[in-house]
Amino acid sequence: MPPIQAFIFDLDGVIADTTDLHYASWKRLAEEEGIPFDRTVNERLRGLTRPASLEIVLGGRKVSSARQEELLARKNRYYLALLQRMTPEDILPGVVPLLEEIRAAGWRLGVGSASRNARAVLHQLGLLAWFDAIADGHSVSRSKPAPDVFLAAARMLDVPPESCVVIEDAPAGIEAARAAGMKVVGVGPEARLGHADARFSSLEGVSLAMILEAIQPQSS
Repeated sequence: MPPIQAFIFDLDGVIADTTDLHYASWKRLAEEEGIPFDRTVNERLRGLTRPASLEIVLGGRKVSSARQEELLARKNRYYLALLQRMTPEDILPGVVPLLEEIRAAGWRLGVGSASRNARAVLHQLGLLAWFDAIADGHSVSRSKPAPDVFLAAARMLDVPPESCVVIEDAPAGIEAARAAGMKVVGVGPEARLGHADARFSSLEGVSLAMILEAIQPQSS
């Protein structure tokens, strides 16, 4: 395994759980439009861009480009309003200690997220200064499972892709990291993330040493 030089974190579901904020935003939009929407549908949106999510929410309903833009903008307004309530208390357990360990090891830190609101979320959480690079929905045209956002983060970090480790919670993100030639650690249930190089149910209590031990055998 090439020497590790950087860790790239997904945002939603890894650093902070914004699932309920997205759910409430999509739910409000769907109700206003008379479209059925529940947690099962919401789970299918994990790791996807806003346009890709809207396509699933619409469930095959055809709308004009102008109408699509209006719906996306409305959903984003609802989300940003809810986002104002986020504080550092909403950082998921285990994230800050892990960031501290990675920084102490001398490695760089990046974010690779499909969200166009990544900087706003990190600002609300008080974590913006921790990261050397933030690749998000504004950085690339192709979203996960394409590797583009992680490759963009690696370029920003000036680190070869093969020297990056990705922390992800979505199947599309696991595929994207693998396509980028990076090691990937899944955070969540095995049924969803069993194809990651290593997996933890959450980052709570997970040390840097545990991650390195988990990914090292599969690189031999």
